[in-house]
Amino acid sequence: MAECKYCGAEIVWVKMKSGKKMPCDPMISTYTKDPKGKLKIITTTGEVVSCSPLGDSSVDKECGYIPHWSTCPNADRYRNKKVE
Repeated sequence: MAECKYCGAEIVWVKMKSGKKMPCDPMISTYTKDPKGKLKIITTTGEVVSCSPLGDSSVDKECGYIPHWSTCPNADRYRNKKVE
């Protein structure tokens, strides 16, 4: 498994529909689609979905990956900067 070079956490690379790869936390998370949700999930098919975590128990849930930039403790230090 790969490691984040900024914090050392384990990550997985999920292939996006665009063909690019997104670093994500390795644990699959449950979510409920929510167009107004502030959280993002990468589905197993590479789509970015706005969502609410875990959601209402009466609503069908789906599974996907949390982008690592949303959980990395050092993400703000390296966001929008070129890495050498």
